[in-house]
Amino acid sequence: MLAPWLELEGAEKQVRTWSEITGLDLVRLGTTAEAEEIVDTAITQPLVVALALLAFGELRRRVELPSAVIVGGHSVGELAAASVAGVISADDAVALAAVRGRAMAEACALEPTGMAAVLGGEEQEVLARLEELGLVPANRNGAGQIVAAGPHPALDELAANPPGTAKVRKLAVAGAFHTKYMAPAEDAVRARAAEVTTHDPLLPLVSNKDGQVVTEGTEVLRRLVSQVTSPVRWDACQATLVEKGITGSVELPPAGVLTGLAKRAMKGTATLALKTPDQLEKVAELFDTVGAAQ
Repeated sequence: MLAPWLELEGAEKQVRTWSEITGLDLVRLGTTAEAEEIVDTAITQPLVVALALLAFGELRRRVELPSAVIVGGHSVGELAAASVAGVISADDAVALAAVRGRAMAEACALEPTGMAAVLGGEEQEVLARLEELGLVPANRNGAGQIVAAGPHPALDELAANPPGTAKVRKLAVAGAFHTKYMAPAEDAVRARAAEVTTHDPLLPLVSNKDGQVVTEGTEVLRRLVSQVTSPVRWDACQATLVEKGITGSVELPPAGVLTGLAKRAMKGTATLALKTPDQLEKVAELFDTVGAAQ
């Protein structure tokens, strides 16, 4: 997924710098590594943030951003969003992602836990069923999707007896992200975050905590740390975007999932999942179309 972006001027040099910062060969991992290696959350997280920021750097060089831009990121993507908004540097975002990923992988090894997507059903009925089983709604993604997290036996019971008309699909993840089981990882991220310099956002930034726009850099960083053990309220983020009148959405690579959610939860919004550099012209076209519509 990184290969086409590395062909851009200065891109490989930038990624090699991030490789030194993280202690990971991100160039190899993003090009020739086997899938089995990069699904390790210790690798996935810094790789995803590095790719998103590499793409945004090129986007900003080629395309003029509209004046009314709001930024958001889902889970580890919120680190990239914080950098895009000007709160933390790209180097710090990638470094934090590496610490976060490594520490979460270690936390997953302490106790066997997992996650499962609950699709459809009545929201309150789903939430009640999760509470009954001692599971956490770790991701509330909107568009009829809630991701449950917790011990495997409880997830198995959820899959065997789903709430109402909901369907349950267990996810291939290392553990129960965004729950109390990640407490050791939160401590590790907090320690690294203490070395980070913050600035107040230059662009409005919606928070995974509650979907609210956060205006202070120190508060953004605090939320990035606590997010490790807190549910991701992407449903609230999307609701804020709709309330703010957003009419177009561009998802930085690796892209697709959030665009799919936007199509269902933010109907009428023009969307683009940016995957390769040759789509950057389409981003400019989308911005022009949205601007003309306004």
